[in-house]
Amino acid sequence: MAFVLKTFGRLQLVDEDGNDVAFPEKGLLLLAYLVTTNQESANRTTLVSFLWGDAGRDATLATLRKLISRMKARQSELGVTFLSSQGNMVTLDRESLSSDILLPETEDEQVEPFFRLKHLVKLMDQPFLGPVHAHSRQFQRWIDERENCHIALLGNTLRTASRLAQSQKEIELLKKAAVILFRTEPKDPDTLQMLIQIFQAEEDVASLRTYFEQRRDAILRGIAAHTSNEDDAKSMRPTSAPSKPKFAAAALEPKEIRMAIPRLVLLPPKNQSVRPQAGFLAASLVEDITIGFCAFNSLEVIAPYSAVQIGHHLETQSAFFERHRVNYVLDTRISNTGDEVTLFAQLIFFDQNQIVWAERFSLDHMDLVKDRRTVARRIALSVSSEIERHEALREDLNPIAYHRYLVGRRHLARLTLPNLRRARKEMKAALSVSPDFAPALSSMARTYSKEWLLTARGDIELLQTAETLAKQATETRPDFADGYREFGVAKLLQGAFDESAEAMEVAESLAPHYADVIADYADTLVHCSLPAMALRKIERAIELNPLGPDTYFWTAAGANYALGEFEASLDYIGQMADPSLADRLSAASWAMLDRQDKARVFVRRFREGNPDFDVDKWLSAVPSKEQWHKDLYREGLKKAGF
Repeated sequence: MAFVLKTFGRLQLVDEDGNDVAFPEKGLLLLAYLVTTNQESANRTTLVSFLWGDAGRDATLATLRKLISRMKARQSELGVTFLSSQGNMVTLDRESLSSDILLPETEDEQVEPFFRLKHLVKLMDQPFLGPVHAHSRQFQRWIDERENCHIALLGNTLRTASRLAQSQKEIELLKKAAVILFRTEPKDPDTLQMLIQIFQAEEDVASLRTYFEQRRDAILRGIAAHTSNEDDAKSMRPTSAPSKPKFAAAALEPKEIRMAIPRLVLLPPKNQSVRPQAGFLAASLVEDITIGFCAFNSLEVIAPYSAVQIGHHLETQSAFFERHRVNYVLDTRISNTGDEVTLFAQLIFFDQNQIVWAERFSLDHMDLVKDRRTVARRIALSVSSEIERHEALREDLNPIAYHRYLVGRRHLARLTLPNLRRARKEMKAALSVSPDFAPALSSMARTYSKEWLLTARGDIELLQTAETLAKQATETRPDFADGYREFGVAKLLQGAFDESAEAMEVAESLAPHYADVIADYADTLVHCSLPAMALRKIERAIELNPLGPDTYFWTAAGANYALGEFEASLDYIGQMADPSLADRLSAASWAMLDRQDKARVFVRRFREGNPDFDVDKWLSAVPSKEQWHKDLYREGLKKAGF
């Protein structure tokens, strides 16, 4: 009987009739790993590191022996031998097992490209390995290698097929493949350029935007149907544009916030590279980008001369931006990423100091000098579309409501109970003027969920209020990421892990460069006991917002702790401006490293402010999806002396 190891969608073993065959999950993961090794074999130490990491080597070697024994017993029942072991080596027999796993050598040039592309689209439209994870860095490196391999195969096949497409059916297949490729590497400028060509939009990206908006709406409808009843689903679909509020313009003071064409300033690039010539190239590139914005009548751009002057005076930048009503700042810097010189650009919404878009471009391409204007136009299109999307949230606002909202947001910068209540007061004032103002609704929801965390009284009404307000925000604006973010936070704190993760996924899809949304998604994944995925997310958030709040580094520390990477956890805590916030985690990490002396320091410091702290009572209130996750934290805290 022939057996197939399926790795896309769900990791499973099936027989020749496609029936699911019971097999140990860790055993399937081990088989998938061996398929990708050069000799289709590995020593036991390597397999232990892959499945469980390097902590507790003796115990995990014993666990591996038990796993292999279970696999051999199951093989005997099936009358087949996938796996054999001799001494310290474990070997896969490929004659008895086929797999859908994608390997570079499987890209056969003789295979018709559209047939190959259709196969790749069918596989890669599903998640690789599904929900299966191993909590080790070796596993994470392997996953990254696999994903890079998949992206390369899809990209190369798509490029070949795009030159040959003729029929409408072939063009539709190209579009499906392009969407998958864009989803996997949205920051790559070469991918974006290929998408623009495939969608035949060299001079106008409208069709590209329309296609992705249709996909986004489909995602929203699907999640609405999955998480809500039919009435709720209908309420999440926009039926008409919100009516503009009626207000007396004469009642506004000159200094009040006024709605106008957004203003953008492009700061000169900072050169952090070892190559001085890169600075001249990037400076010219930014000038070309500035000129490119002149083609858009939906925004105003500060002249390059003024931008250069203010770029050299950091201490007066904020005052300049306020005085000249600058809404958006495009900040650029040149740096080395390995041996490659790159230009990192990020678009900052100045009113809230919020990053709404970021991308990295290579300056190493030999043809960049002659193609500079093409790259500049691509950046201008991307930034302009992000500003257009972001401005859509503000275009129908009552200026008074928007002003009160901005004042309230400033109070949320530092989370204390007095500040939360000040912020809530301002949001209520904004909503009294504009009841359907989604940003005020979501921010007010945040005040209730954060109050629940700060008071630690377990008051469920606070979370229910937060959930109601966040849901109202999503119903008012189905394309507003913050509404789904706050809904996800409220659901997480109530222990509804799946609903929380789904809401966070929608939030990220609506704002893929919004660092705070990505960071909250990472925190949700930690509590969902998916630390490897969480670590990828939070590292992306830190890349977008390297001077971000302590919660970013705290989340990264928690993800590393759950992965058994206790030193890495302590490294992230060390990057916090106020590391005392994570004293419990510090104590647990030092204890798991058998440094009781260090652990006791943090236990003592935490006890000074929280003399009645009880480990079990606290863990019962902390949402964690998997019991092993709580057990690991309990073990560290108990070993530390709590």
